[in-house]
Amino acid sequence: MAGVPTSVIAATGLVGGYATARWTKKRPLGGVALAAAGAVAAKGWQQKAGNATAAALSGAYVAAFAGSHPLAKKIGAWPSVFAVAGGVALASWVAVDRRK
Repeated sequence: MAGVPTSVIAATGLVGGYATARWTKKRPLGGVALAAAGAVAAKGWQQKAGNATAAALSGAYVAAFAGSHPLAKKIGAWPSVFAVAGGVALASWVAVDRRK
């Protein structure tokens, strides 16, 4: 996964986690997908930009997941997931991926 930008991994984890939970009707399975992608992204953030950046972006990833729930009540589930995934992807790109 060294060639995949961390912004793509993080966004895919948020979207893929929700999609997995929704389509399988098994929320824990979606959580596994979300956590796995988050762990891969965090490792990339740490390797490319250090511990502080990895911690900040990991916090943003978790906050995006949590924030998507109340946002979904206002704008709908899929728009909410895409919005928070885009936000995390942008933050990851700015902090880590654009340095290449």
